Amino acid sequence: MWTTEPRQAADRCGLRYPSDLTDAEWALIEPTIPPAKRGGRRRAVNVREVLNTIFYVLSTGCQWQALPKDLPPKSTAHYYFMLWEWDGTLEGSCLVPAFGQPIHSLRYIIR
Repeated sequence: MWTTEPRQAADRCGLRYPSDLTDAEWALIEPTIPPAKRGGRRRAVNVREVLNTIFYVLSTGCQWQALPKDLPPKSTAHYYFMLWEWDGTLEGSCLVPAFGQPIHSLRYIIR
């Protein structure tokens, strides 16, 4: 039964998109994201925004080309998605809080 506490925890109205990560969700996911590689340039992309983009594609089913302009470019988001799939980041125990199931069970939706 919905009471005030679960409603407040599930409330996503303060976010830009319903698929965006809350601060609490980001705190759970951030440690599972691998750090930038040593050497070379610093990572210029906001990893949280990249995840928001991936979750946006998962939740809306839109094509990579149809991403809103306020999200990172499709090439950046798709690159990180493929990198994290290849290196096993998406295969780990990291859960998608917005969907409540492991990322590896959702990765085929994007293809």
